[in-house]
Formats: sequence, C-alpha cells, structure tokens
Amino acid sequence: MKRNILLNPGPATTTDTVKQAQIVPDICPREQEFVEIMKQIRTDLVKIVHGDLEEYTSVLFCGSGTLSMDVCLNSLLPEGKKILVVNNGAYSSRAVEICEYYNLPFINLQFPIDERPSLEEIERTLKENTDIALVYTTHNETGTGILNPVREIGALVHKYHAAFVVDTTSTYAMVPINVKKDNIDFCMASAQKGLMAMTGVSFVIGKRSIIEQSKDYPKRSYYCNLYLQYDYFEKHGEMHFTPPVQTVYAMKQAIAEYFAEGEQEKWKRHTRVFEALHKGLAELGFKDIIKREWQTGLVITVKYPDDPNWSFSAIHDYCHERGFTIYPGKINSTETFRLCALGAIDEADIVEFFKVFREGLESWKVAIPVLYCE
Repeated sequence: MKRNILLNPGPATTTDTVKQAQIVPDICPREQEFVEIMKQIRTDLVKIVHGDLEEYTSVLFCGSGTLSMDVCLNSLLPEGKKILVVNNGAYSSRAVEICEYYNLPFINLQFPIDERPSLEEIERTLKENTDIALVYTTHNETGTGILNPVREIGALVHKYHAAFVVDTTSTYAMVPINVKKDNIDFCMASAQKGLMAMTGVSFVIGKRSIIEQSKDYPKRSYYCNLYLQYDYFEKHGEMHFTPPVQTVYAMKQAIAEYFAEGEQEKWKRHTRVFEALHKGLAELGFKDIIKREWQTGLVITVKYPDDPNWSFSAIHDYCHERGFTIYPGKINSTETFRLCALGAIDEADIVEFFKVFREGLESWKVAIPVLYCE
C-alpha cells in the first residue's frame, strides 16, 4: 500500500496494520462481541491520560473532534451559569462560535494568538464573575502550535469552584497527560490524531460525578448530549446510535499499538520528528511565528517568505504528488503554513521530505535561503 507522509495537523499517517484492521467480517454492533470491544476501548482511553476509572470515564461519539467540543459546551453548563472561554487561537475561537450558536452565556477572554494566556487575567475574570461554572481552553492551539499552561489554568478554575474542560484533540496520546495532576475535569480528542487511527470517532474523558450531575442541566441537544450517551453506555455497553463499526476496529488496533510503543517512547518519537522539522526549516532559512519555548512540540507555524516566486499552492502540489502533505496556516493577519509532527512517522521521513521540499523550491526558483524583508 502506498505510504503518504501527512505533515498536516490531522488526520495523521497511519500504520498498515491499523488500515487493515478495518477489514473484518460484517457484524451487528449490538452483538456482545462488539460491546466488549467498546468496553475495552472506553477503559483504555481513560488509562492513556492516567485517570482513575472510579473517578473518570470515557464516552464515545460518531464524528470529528469538533463534535466533542459541542458535546462538552452544550451539556456541561448548569442553568443560570456562564462559560469562560480562554481564547488565544482558532480552535478556542471555535468554542466561542459553538457558544454563540447555542445562545449560551459566555465570556470570550481573548489573548493574542502568538502569546500564552495571562494567568492573572484569568483569575481576575473568575473572581469578578462568580457565575462562571465552566472554563474551556485548548491545550495545543493547532492553528499556531502554542502550548497553553493547562495545569496552572486548571488550578485557578478549581480555586473558584468551576469545572475545567480542555480540548486535547491535538495532544491526546502524544503529549503525556495526567488528568488529575493537570487539574483537568474533562478532556477530548478524536481517533485520527494522536491515536493514529481513522476519522469518525471522537470521545470525551471526564469525571463521572459531573456527568451524572449534568442529567439535570438544560437539554440543548439530543444527539450531542453527554449524559444521554454516557447513560446508554452504562446501561447497555454501547453507543445510543449506530457506531462506525469498521472505524472502531481500527481504533482498537491503534490503541494496542499505542500501548506497545509506550507513552514516553511515542512522545520521544514525535519530539524527534519535531526537531527534524525545525532543523530542515532552519537550513532553508524559514522563520517561526511562535517562540520556540512556547511551542507544544507538535506543530510549527512558518511564515511565508517574501519572494515573488513563492507559491504555497505550487509547493504543496509538488510535495503532494511525491507523497508529502503540507498544510496552510490559520492566522488571518499573517500568511503562514504549518508542518506537524503527528502520526506514524519518524525522523527519516522528515529527511526525505526536505529533499522533496527543497527540490520544489528550486523548481519554482524560490531563493534559498529564503528571503524576508524585515
């Protein structure tokens, strides 16, 4: 099978064994055999973030990572309370949009996209707004690659007696996470990123006690209600509605491969890829947008060179035709592209990528090292 190297922020490059795991005999997902698979997956998802299975559980849904954002925001807000969104990028801005669509009361605490949020400003907002019951932020702002200080934010959230929800879609099963130590009440992800499985399953990991309390919160969605799905899993061991069966088998295989590689070894591999990306970019003269010490270690946002021959689409197509995918940026005010260290790839793949990337620059007569006016 042809192997493509995806340097976009997800879906990620997968192993052949994960791909092939989807080829299984047809089965009704209500069979006990499939229920047992779902049960093990739910347990394993909590273990990956070192959650106590008595305190934390996982709930699976059909859909992308945005669905889990929707689920948490619409399901976990009590009547008469407010959400605080700590916003310094495109994905926390998406949380704001979800709040707007549901007409949820919220505060959009906005910070520059190239800076970490101010803990002092977060605490001031919590102190002045005693009706905040839910605080939401993104762990790794995938639009830029900035790492937010979730452990410190979570400590403040708990100091003011609110629940803390963290979008870990682009860090789960890559950056080591310990939900208890990191003060996380709820985190979320989707199968196609850190787990290196297939698109179509997303999940929420969170405290059972809060999920059960949410039974009495206003019902704002049917399909995307966290308690409804949790309750069905607890009673029947399966999704309330039809799951993506073959995708679940791929997820099962991907989780097995995650544990076989090991949390620390997997993170070391992603770090090797990240360092190799930085090395290759530096050799070509490209500039980062985010301070290196603030980068998560998974996404690099690169500024376009000031060269009339530079064309992102042309370079993208050149690389894509040769099995490498690069991705545009998400900063409205600055033209950028992104290279990401996700997926079943290693340092050798990045060395091969930069051979192709350099060839692409040369074929379009882009100056090397690349040029910047300032």
